[in-house]
Amino acid sequence: MADSEEVGILLVEDDDGHALLVEKNLRRAGLSNGFLRLKDGQEALDYFFNSDGAPNKPGFDSIVVLLDVNMPRVSGVDVLKRLKESDVTANIPIIMLTTTDDPREIERCYDYGCNLYITKPVEYEAFIEAVRRLGFFLQIIKVPTAGRGGK
Repeated sequence: MADSEEVGILLVEDDDGHALLVEKNLRRAGLSNGFLRLKDGQEALDYFFNSDGAPNKPGFDSIVVLLDVNMPRVSGVDVLKRLKESDVTANIPIIMLTTTDDPREIERCYDYGCNLYITKPVEYEAFIEAVRRLGFFLQIIKVPTAGRGGK
């Protein structure tokens, strides 16, 4: 058994085609991390918080969240805001991955604490290249352990 902690990738994306492209191309970029896809913002909130609003322990030692902005039920911006408000989830790296390139929306996401904002190109090849670059980025960053402090 490996001693290294597993860094999981949590993709919150309502579009099945985009989700498949992201996962396939992250793997093609060499990421073999645990991968979990949730279909909307409410599923993401349910993953991180129980019905009383108390934090759940994520299923990975460390996690990176790829979050779409425009989703049904709960928007990605609302998920971002909630995750950054909680002491337990505030240090989780969150990458907004969306088609929205409105500067006000981008600024709002950074104000709420996202670590990176990537606009999904509408052209297939450009989208694949953006995801490939994201895969290389995820390979080199150090992800903090989920949950609070503790050595």
